[in-house]
Amino acid sequence: MRRALHVITGLGAGGAERQLRALVRRLPLVCDVATLTNPGAVARELRGDGVRVAHLGMAGNRDVGALPRLARLIRDGRYDIVHTHLYRACVYGRIAARMAGVRAVVATEHSLGAHRIEGRPLTPGTRALYLATERLGTATVAVSATVAGRLRAWGVPDRRIHLVPNGIEPDRFRYDPAARAGVRARFGVPDDAVVVGAVGRLVPDKRFDVVVRAVARLPEHVWLVVAGEGPERAALGALAGRLGLTRRLVLTGACPDVPGLLSACDLFVSASEEETFGLAVLEALAAGLPVLHVACPAVEELPRHEAPGARRVGAGPADLADALRAELALGVRRLSVPEAVRRYGVDRAADRLMAVYEGVCR
Repeated sequence: MRRALHVITGLGAGGAERQLRALVRRLPLVCDVATLTNPGAVARELRGDGVRVAHLGMAGNRDVGALPRLARLIRDGRYDIVHTHLYRACVYGRIAARMAGVRAVVATEHSLGAHRIEGRPLTPGTRALYLATERLGTATVAVSATVAGRLRAWGVPDRRIHLVPNGIEPDRFRYDPAARAGVRARFGVPDDAVVVGAVGRLVPDKRFDVVVRAVARLPEHVWLVVAGEGPERAALGALAGRLGLTRRLVLTGACPDVPGLLSACDLFVSASEEETFGLAVLEALAAGLPVLHVACPAVEELPRHEAPGARRVGAGPADLADALRAELALGVRRLSVPEAVRRYGVDRAADRLMAVYEGVCR
């Protein structure tokens, strides 16, 4: 059986990290994982699944000492495929794989925006380094047609680009009334409150401040629950205090039970103006929630009838507040799981990724 090493920048509770875990559990080959930094919550979950996880202990972007350590790990593991995820891991992982003599090198591009990558501005140097190391790989996987288009615009040859959309596990997010009651009790949310939910890293690009400002304009029975950790947490709490929302805001921190949290919500909001896929939106749809989003390629690239519960809205707090009021006027309700959720099942994503592996190993 073939052996693959997945190399990722970190294993905190982010979308790329959760996607990696879901795929590794389904790929029909031996998969190990190496993280350059931060062996966090997803590292623990992977080890619980029986996956071997190595921590390279990389001190920073310029810690070139990690390169020979990674090359040695690849060589000693006798891997047939090296698959890299996220910018830093793609740069170092492709070089290390070549140093170790592995020719089947796949990279998944999770976070390439029009002007930013993984939340950081795209500079000429960042782009040049990306393209130089991309040539050392065999194939580059785009998680959406939007990302594939950006790669082509950068000059990555079309023959090297493979579209493998992210996948979700729909059954995990099925609405659960018991989970709804438990999560609300844990965070002190009244049974009769209407809960707007949002999920993601608390960073400026996710624009949770816009969601706070929008919900602050709504009636007192409307609460906001934000699941995620990040550097913006204190600022969001302070903003809520200035707007009089503190009593109605719950910042859960890192949330391993996203399905339970979605069961506790009545509406879902994604305010980011630039997304490469929109995994959280699909998870909310799988939970039967009405969804308001500013940008979501996963939905926008489909026919409208495949995700009728998702609605694109304007980017400002007033636009979002108006859209939330319109949803509230329809009453609290659970929607049928749409075709979009089934289209993006993780088993289908694993099958498409295996087709890429088979192509690069010929």
